[in-house]
Order: sequence, then structure tokens, then C-alpha cells
Amino acid sequence: MKYKTQQIALVYFMVAMALFAIQVLGGLLAGWIYVAPNTLSELVPFNIVRMLHTNSLIVWLLLGFMGSAYFILPEESEQEIHSPTLAYVQLAILVVGTLGVVVTYLFNLFEGHWLLGKEGREFIEQPVWVKVGIVVAALIFLYNVTMTSLKGKKTAITNILLMGLWGLALLFLFAFYNPSNLSLDKQYWWYIVHLWVEGVWELIMASILAFLMLKLTGVDREVVEKWLYIIVATALFSGILGTGHHYYWIGTPGYWQWIGSIFSSLEIIPFFGMMAFAFVMVWKGRKDHPNKAALLWALGCATLAFFGAGVWGFLHTLHGVNYYTHGTQITAAHGHLAFFGAYVALNLAIFTYAIPILKNRDPYNQVLNMASFWLMAGGMTFMTFVLTFAGTVQTHLQRVQGDYFMDVQDQLAVFYWMRFGAGVVVVLGALVFIYAVLVPRKEIIEPGSEETVPAE
Repeated sequence: MKYKTQQIALVYFMVAMALFAIQVLGGLLAGWIYVAPNTLSELVPFNIVRMLHTNSLIVWLLLGFMGSAYFILPEESEQEIHSPTLAYVQLAILVVGTLGVVVTYLFNLFEGHWLLGKEGREFIEQPVWVKVGIVVAALIFLYNVTMTSLKGKKTAITNILLMGLWGLALLFLFAFYNPSNLSLDKQYWWYIVHLWVEGVWELIMASILAFLMLKLTGVDREVVEKWLYIIVATALFSGILGTGHHYYWIGTPGYWQWIGSIFSSLEIIPFFGMMAFAFVMVWKGRKDHPNKAALLWALGCATLAFFGAGVWGFLHTLHGVNYYTHGTQITAAHGHLAFFGAYVALNLAIFTYAIPILKNRDPYNQVLNMASFWLMAGGMTFMTFVLTFAGTVQTHLQRVQGDYFMDVQDQLAVFYWMRFGAGVVVVLGALVFIYAVLVPRKEIIEPGSEETVPAE
């Protein structure tokens, strides 16, 4: 490790992994409620479980992005982080806000209160005081990383990373705008949710992936930067107007059906570009990097993002198809694989690369780490196929034949059991990953030798 302040990233990664464990366990509980609906219904209703599952996903991914910035910026800018104290203050604010959200959701505190009670908007249900805290933490973070970057060397990786992080923070301000008109509310709500995951988060993803490729493959920086600019240009070109695929049925003008269909169809291009970029960099690479697990996660991230966000997104993005599939289990299939491939796997890739460096160890427990990749990737892929079949059956029975919603749900029970089984495998993979990354290998002494050899 070249710079002392990179240690800040380790604390962020630890908190992120703790929330990751909570998130997947919450998802497993939600999957169980699908097959046993009365589970904890009086104590923790399904809507609260789902809120905790989705909110913890967002928070731990953001903590991973922030930790990644604190790890990457010193190396790229050749400068220490501007203020380590501010970085820890920022983390403390986010942790307090997260705990506040959990307590508010679980015990349904301050129901209806404008400042202290939860809001009824999916993904941004956080009480207003928590939203204010998030903005304060984001401003501290942006000041810290921007000052670090301005003092040091400028690279394409840091420029695009900062562009994505600034966009992420600014778009969150729409969380404070809550118009009474439902169509208007949904139009601006998607400015956060869509323009995050299909806009500025893609810039963050591309820059972190580029950093990993640079370190793991040894390809020239000029080659990496050219690919990076192409990916970012296509991501923004398709992603911004691609927001229109959410406007089909919310009361906006009909021209959005065409704008949304055309531009969201193009959103597959940047994800294909990222997958091609990752494999071409490995093919051209001259370096035999010892951290094979990090390389596997990086390639897996690009591949699963292409299929989850690209292919599965395209499956139901055209308005003629979406008319029937909107809000079915097909949406859940796309959402799970897209989030896992594009952002969960990205964070786990940078954790796998950075934590051995931050702990001053060689890459360790790589076999376990790679096993965790195949468990999680396999479980999530199987879950995606199961939900796709469930959504196809649901679309036909409910949207074409007009059967009652609950009657259709009864007929989907076998798919929900399979989804729960896939969830068990994903949770197992997550726990194996956390163990593999955090627990060092034991040293063993070979007979007849005084040298210690790390145990596989």
C-alpha cells in the first residue's frame, strides 16, 4: 500500500460487508414469506422486510463506492486523501442514519410525521432527517474527494469516477421533491432510481472496472482510457432518455413510449462494451497478477451485468411487450441479476483486490473466494431463470387471460420454492465470501522444513 489514507477504505468496506450480510439475509426472509406468507406477519410485515432488503442494498453499495473512491484516488492522483477526519465523520453520519432507518421501519415510529416518519416512496422511504444526513455526508464526501483530486494528478479514471459521484449526490436531491400529483411524483422519482442505476452508477462502475483492469492485466493506460470514454459516452447517450421506459403507463404523453423504447434498447450497448472491454484487457494483458479471485470477480461483474442489465432489461423494455409484463416477476428477474451483476459483483471485486493490500497480506483464501463467486453467481442466475419463467406464466394468466392476481400467485408457488432454494445458495456464497476475505489463512510448517507455507 503506497498511501496511508487508503486505510480509510478498509473501514468503509467492513461496514459495507456487514450490511451486505444483512441485505442477503433479509432477501432470504422475503423469499420465505413468498412460500409461507404468515411468517412474522404480525411482528415484521412483508413490506418492512422488503424495505430493509432494498434499502440495505442501496446503502452498502454506496458505502462500497465511497470506499473504492478513497482507495483509488490516492493511487491515481498520487496524493493522500485531503482529510481523513472528514471521511470518518461522513461514515459516522451514514451509520447513524442507517440505524435510524432500521429502527424507524421495524417499530413503525412516528407514522405520518413529516420529519421523523418514513415516507411512502419505494427505495427512498427514509425519514426526512435521514435524507438530510445523507446529503450532509455526501457534501463532506464530495468536498474530500474533489480536493484530493484537484491537488494531484488528473486521470480519466478519477475524472469519470468523480463525475459519477457528483451526479449520484445531485440526483438524490430529487428525494426532497414530493409533489401531490402521482404522475409528476413518479416522473421525478425515476430521476433518482433510473438515472442512478442506468446513468451515473454506470460511470462509477466503468471507472472502478477500468482501475481493476489496469492493475490486474498491465494493459497500457491509454488503451484503458479509450475504452472508458467510449463506454461512458454510450452509457449517458442511451441511459438519460432511456428513463422513458418508466414513463409508459404513468400518465405522461404517448411520445415517451417511442423515446423510451428506442433509447432503452440502446442501453444494452454500454454493458456489452464493458464486457468486451474486460475480456479484451485480459487477452491483451501482459501481467500475471497473483490475485486471480479479483480477476474472476471483475470478469464476472462485466458478464453478469451484460446479461442482467442488458439482455434481461431489453427483454421487456419495448412498450408493446412492457404493456403485458410490467410489474410482473419478469421485472424481479431483471432487477436481481442486473443489481448483482453490475454493482454487487463490482463491489466484491474491488473488496477482493483491495483488502489483501490494505491488510498487507498476499491474496489469500482465493479458492474459497472463487467458490463464493460461483455460488452467488450460480444461485442468482438460477433465481433469474426461475423468476423469468414465473413472470411468463404470470403474464399469460393474469394479463392475457385475466385471472385473479391471488389465483395466479397460487399457481406460481413451485417457482417461489425454487427461488427460495436459489436464495439459500446466494446467502451461503455471501457468507463464504466474507469469511474468505476477512479470515487469514493459517500458516503450516512442512515436515523437515523451518519455512512456513500458507495453507490453502
